[in-house]
Amino acid sequence: MARLRLPHRAAGALLIVLGALLAGCLEVAPRPAPSAAADAEAAWHQGDFDRAAQAFLELADAHPRERAHYRLRAAEAWRENGDLDAAAEALAGIKPQRLDAEEAVRYALIEAEVALARGAPAPALETLGRLDLAALPPPLKLRALELRARAEAASGHAIASARTRVELDRGLAGADRAQNEGQIRATLQALGADALKREAAALAPGDPLLPWLDQALRAGGQALPLVVLRPNQPVGTFVPGPGGTQREGYRAVRKVGLLLPGEGPLGAVAQPVRDGVFAARFADSNPQRPDIAVYDAGGTAQGALAAYRQAVSDGADHVVGPLTREAVSALFAQGALPVPVLALNQPERGETPPPGSAAFGLTPDAEGAQAAEHLLERGIRQAVVITATEDWAERAALAFRAQFESRNGRILNEARLRDNEVNYAAAIRQALSGVAAGKAAPALPGAVAPSEAAPPPDTAIFISMRPQQARLLLPQLKLAGYAGVPVFATSHIYAGDYDPGLDRDLDGVEFCDAPWLFDLTPGLPARSAIARTLDSARGAGARLFALGLDAYALLPYLEWLGQHHDSYLPGATGQLAEDDAGRIQRLLVWAQFDNGAARPVNGGLHVGAAPPAQP
Repeated sequence: MARLRLPHRAAGALLIVLGALLAGCLEVAPRPAPSAAADAEAAWHQGDFDRAAQAFLELADAHPRERAHYRLRAAEAWRENGDLDAAAEALAGIKPQRLDAEEAVRYALIEAEVALARGAPAPALETLGRLDLAALPPPLKLRALELRARAEAASGHAIASARTRVELDRGLAGADRAQNEGQIRATLQALGADALKREAAALAPGDPLLPWLDQALRAGGQALPLVVLRPNQPVGTFVPGPGGTQREGYRAVRKVGLLLPGEGPLGAVAQPVRDGVFAARFADSNPQRPDIAVYDAGGTAQGALAAYRQAVSDGADHVVGPLTREAVSALFAQGALPVPVLALNQPERGETPPPGSAAFGLTPDAEGAQAAEHLLERGIRQAVVITATEDWAERAALAFRAQFESRNGRILNEARLRDNEVNYAAAIRQALSGVAAGKAAPALPGAVAPSEAAPPPDTAIFISMRPQQARLLLPQLKLAGYAGVPVFATSHIYAGDYDPGLDRDLDGVEFCDAPWLFDLTPGLPARSAIARTLDSARGAGARLFALGLDAYALLPYLEWLGQHHDSYLPGATGQLAEDDAGRIQRLLVWAQFDNGAARPVNGGLHVGAAPPAQP
């Protein structure tokens, strides 16, 4: 009969790593024993597990009072050697009541692993279910979670297995974490898109499994729809309080740690954010403005964690940043934080912010979702999607599709535009096949030939691309006969400056954007004035500048917004509210190109005045 051995790849590989972690991090309780015990432990640490196991068995026979301890050590040695049959035989000679509490846990883990290897996940789950995971040392807890995830998967409980691996993920790093996350995605993707959407619909907002369901859907070209908040209560209204009136929701901030990269490619991105934060502070009429200290977070997660610790050590009561998704994930993965954080991006792995903290960023997903809502509110029920190939454009397109289809909208076709192309005839043909076009001017060679029929009145085109591509696409759409089809875009279409010579080709296109770019947020420093003196407030950097303005303005209301999801702060980047998952959402304004100038759309969102200064 073939001996039962541990698998060498896939899920077993992580379990072996966790076993090594256990061997290196969990010290076995010392016991008075002859020199033979020391020799057995030495063989273990030298990696000679077979010799160690034999020595432990001899010790078990020679020392009956320590029999259970030494047979457990023999079982662990054979497990490390990959021989689970021998490990099971060693366990069979143990009376569990002779083991101490920690040894009983180690006994149970090997017992469950043997059951799993023999194709019996139910007994493995029963054994693991008796363990109090919260009371286990980290190495044992990680090993128990990995075994439970495997047992749940083997029992056909894919969602439970994925959820266990999400819990396991918080304790892993490096290659172990990457492998575990691959298992989460593979487990969920196997369920199919419809099942994933049903599971997501049944979960509460902020559930830690939701981001993984979304990742699994995105791998197949789909996504989960977002909850677009429609808050109706502005923060900062004056209410009676001790000693007179006070601003509702306001809590004074005294010292802020600003975590931003100082150099490199990210340094250029950080500059307008930093300028926006300090511009907001200088414009703050509150006599007790907070001090702001800037810390170089570098371009890594480790740098951001070190900068956070330094800011806390220096007495910061609020921290703003870091800027990269990886760094935000690493910070949120720390669990409860001593000082609340307003992160300037969404976490890479979808981690929920710790209590009191929030994630705030300029995400293309939010723009795509709000574009879908805007079209549906206009009575448009069919859409064609044409975007660039960059990651941000793909994310906007997926979010648009998910939102549009979740409310019974229909995506007719999609196409992508590559950077090095100038003739988009093939992409237009692909996207608009089946969508009737009206009469047009004679087409250029290679362009799409127009038809005689008019396009359906409830059809629109959604685009997400830079101005350079849009300025090429729009004239070609008109030449192809689709001048009558309304076009809606994300903010990426607007370069951020008045340039009618170039932008006249974009006339008629509506896009969502930050209200500060159009001086629609009273109470904040006017963009038109700041841009005359600060380069960072011009062009595309203006949105990052507005992000800095809002980061400063949000801090006094962070706790209130986290508890009152119907409240909002009128901000530079939009109406700002916090959802159940700890994300600051932005309700954007809509603008339209008219004679080459971007102008706010009448009837669009009007951002109210910011709260007046406290008297």
